[in-house]
Amino acid sequence: MTNVLVPHDGSEQADRALSHAMEVFPHARLTLLTVIDPAMGFTGPNAPGTAEVWYESAQKRAAEWLEAARETAEADGMNVETVVETGRPARVIIEYAETHPVDHVVMGSQGREGVSRLLLGSVAETVVRRSPVPVTVVRCTMPVDERRVGETDPSPAKQ
Repeated sequence: MTNVLVPHDGSEQADRALSHAMEVFPHARLTLLTVIDPAMGFTGPNAPGTAEVWYESAQKRAAEWLEAARETAEADGMNVETVVETGRPARVIIEYAETHPVDHVVMGSQGREGVSRLLLGSVAETVVRRSPVPVTVVRCTMPVDERRVGETDPSPAKQ
């Protein structure tokens, strides 16, 4: 059986990647991975006051995202496992693929360009460069309601 790792951060792009993985690998075992990034803990307007409060909140969000994604995949008869890890997302995704029986990674891309991409880097780009297994990056600019489930951007995906 093919084992497919699908990093999932609760975003629309992650949902598209999940749909793509389900379509392309209908008989695979999916591992849905959410990475809690401590670097994001005290940034933004909703950052709580303590590390413990932030981490508990992040764990709760991750569980909610993964449960929704699991329900979607299991409704289509997919074999699904969910995992939550803590660390820098690209590093954790690569290490997971190196240390577990993963045959392929399917992930969404935030689609950052220009200065934002240079300053923030690209998790997807780092994973593509360093992954020990093939990676498909699902990138889409069209709103979800204008697409069929599982349909990806007409531009070629990186493999």
